[in-house]
Amino acid sequence: MLSPTSATFSITNAGLSPSGSVNTAVTTPQTASTDGGFQSLNGAGTEASGGGVVRNPFNFTPQQYSAGRGSISKSDALGRRKGHKYRHSSIHASHMDSIFQPPPVRTPLTVPASLPMPTRKEAWWSMNSNQTARLAWCLCHFLVAGYVQFSGAGSLAMTALSRLLLFDAAGATVCVAVDVMGNFEVWKRSSIKHPFGLERADVLAGFGLAVFIAFMGLDVFSHGIQHSLENLGHHESHSAHSHARVATGSIDTASLLSIVTTLVSAVLLKNHVRIGRAVRLELMASWGKILSNPSHFLTLSCSTLLLILPFLNMQHYKSFDLIFSFLVAGLMIALGVRLGTSLASMLLMSYRSSGRDRRAVRDVIEGIEADPGVGKVEEARFWQVHYGLCMANLKLRCRGENDMTRVRQRIMNLIRQRLGEVKGVTWEITVQTAREKD
Repeated sequence: MLSPTSATFSITNAGLSPSGSVNTAVTTPQTASTDGGFQSLNGAGTEASGGGVVRNPFNFTPQQYSAGRGSISKSDALGRRKGHKYRHSSIHASHMDSIFQPPPVRTPLTVPASLPMPTRKEAWWSMNSNQTARLAWCLCHFLVAGYVQFSGAGSLAMTALSRLLLFDAAGATVCVAVDVMGNFEVWKRSSIKHPFGLERADVLAGFGLAVFIAFMGLDVFSHGIQHSLENLGHHESHSAHSHARVATGSIDTASLLSIVTTLVSAVLLKNHVRIGRAVRLELMASWGKILSNPSHFLTLSCSTLLLILPFLNMQHYKSFDLIFSFLVAGLMIALGVRLGTSLASMLLMSYRSSGRDRRAVRDVIEGIEADPGVGKVEEARFWQVHYGLCMANLKLRCRGENDMTRVRQRIMNLIRQRLGEVKGVTWEITVQTAREKD
């Protein structure tokens, strides 16, 4: 009976047993040889326990591996370089230079991408003596407007005059700011960021002044209606405004200061010239340089008529003051509407003909179509950029190639004769021509 403690093995029948199968001889690693035998790693055959020679069937030789890279020479490192070796060859360089060439050197653009904007300090130091004097006079203009406002608190007509003086002072300040900005290149020079410079900002400021004078007229209307309602019936006024008659000296002083200030601003400083061009009232065109400007005419006429107030009695004084203030307020609103519509057409990139010739643009297009060398006018656009620049873009087809130059010259002359009558306005005309297909 077998048991773990009494198990015995027989070795007579060449059987295996734990005690008999233990071989104390140390065997060396063997490698295969090409002749079908095995041999040890050192190339020599070893004898097995039975006395036979073991041959190596493969002719492998061991090599020693070192983890460090310091022992590798530069020539070996170049030979073992990773990546595409053809790229570093001279053949590749010669072929790639002919295929991939560097981009050609481009000439710089004549129109810059943008121009530096001046700071307030730079604008202040760029002012000349004339601009400084004009700015100081604008401050005096504001002071006169404030004096007229507070000295004539009981008169609606003097309140309306103070609003006109305030508008003139603000317009004069805008004119000085425009002249100061003209000292810098960014104001008139075109760039990609500002194709027409910054002169369109002058148009935007003028549009703001138009809205301002219109609202000042509405303010005078509201005060007049309020005073009229307070005088109805026998109740007491709930307003803090004083309805006492203004002193004669205050009226005379305010009127004379307004006249002198307006004349100096119009004659010496030439303010509101661009606003006068934008309004372009044909009725006032022949009244001279000063009176043809609606802003100056309105201020001077109001200041002159106020000198009549001291000669009126109390009853006529109130009636004249109320009616005259309503008249001035209505003219202020009319001036604001006319100026605003004219400047809005510039802001909307359109062209508005003068009141004398409303069909000027239509007549120009009809004159171009009547030319024998023009087959068809495909596109015609006329628009005013700012106070001093108008543009005309035309696209048409000509009947012959020889007529293109003549037609282009005739179109330019026709536009400048019919539409270029406004002083100080330059026309830029672009004519795109193509031959008419048979």
